[in-house]
Amino acid sequence: MTHTYLNPANLFPSTQYGFSQVVVCQPGRTVYMSGQVAWDAEQEIGGDPGVRSQAERALANVERAVQAAGGQRTDIISLRLYLVGEAIRATAAVSDALLGFFPADRLPATSWIGVAALANPEFLIEIEAVAVIGDDR
Repeated sequence: MTHTYLNPANLFPSTQYGFSQVVVCQPGRTVYMSGQVAWDAEQEIGGDPGVRSQAERALANVERAVQAAGGQRTDIISLRLYLVGEAIRATAAVSDALLGFFPADRLPATSWIGVAALANPEFLIEIEAVAVIGDDR
C-alpha cells in the first residue's frame, strides 16, 4: 500500500503547521475513528489542562484507536480538529503537538474547525481521524 503526500507549490505551505494539503492512498482498508479527547480510560484529563497538553493526549488516544484496528500512527491520513472558542487561536500549541506526533514526511491532511463547545466543558480540543491500513498486515 502506498501513501503519497502532496503539498503543491500553488497552495500555502502547510507542513510548518503539522499537516499536508493532500494525501492519496491505494489500496487498503479505511478506518474511521470517532473524535478523541484528552480523557484517559477513567474519563479524567489530569495534569496540564492547556490546549497543547490536551492535543497531545487526544493524539495518543487517536493512536490507541488506530492500533485497535490493526494500524499505526503513520496510517492516519486525515484529521479534523475541533477547537473550542479561543483555543482555535492556539496554532503554535496545536502545530507543535502535531509535529511531535507525526513524522515530518507523513503529515495527514487536516482541517481545523472552531466550535462553541464540545461534549464536556473541560474539553478544548477533539480530534477525529481517518486511517488507511494496508492489506499486507
